[in-house]
Amino acid sequence: MKPFQLRSRALAEWRGLPERPFPAHNAKRVSDTLGKVLAKWGLSARLREEDVLRAWHEIVGDFVSRHSTPQGIKDGVLTVRVLQPTVHYELDRIWKKEILAKLKARFGAGAVREIKFRIG
Repeated sequence: MKPFQLRSRALAEWRGLPERPFPAHNAKRVSDTLGKVLAKWGLSARLREEDVLRAWHEIVGDFVSRHSTPQGIKDGVLTVRVLQPTVHYELDRIWKKEILAKLKARFGAGAVREIKFRIG
């Protein structure tokens, strides 16, 4: 007899109840259930936006992250506030394609499809 069967039998005898086997393992991952709930409430896009905003420093590096702040995503367009016009020019003209490629690689093509840099 297996250990769980012995335990079940001993408990049943001690309680004076008929012997019943323990239920099968039916645990589920929290992330699976949470993902379904967030999608049902329409919050999955908001969660993805928070992930993008949190990862900005890792994606663009130390210098750029000190001079820019992502503001939010609306309809796939990430708006980034930039402190100086020279940094704005550098990001918009030179680094935009590379940053966008990194964002798409990390979060998928649907998360961010465009980046708009704003001075302010």
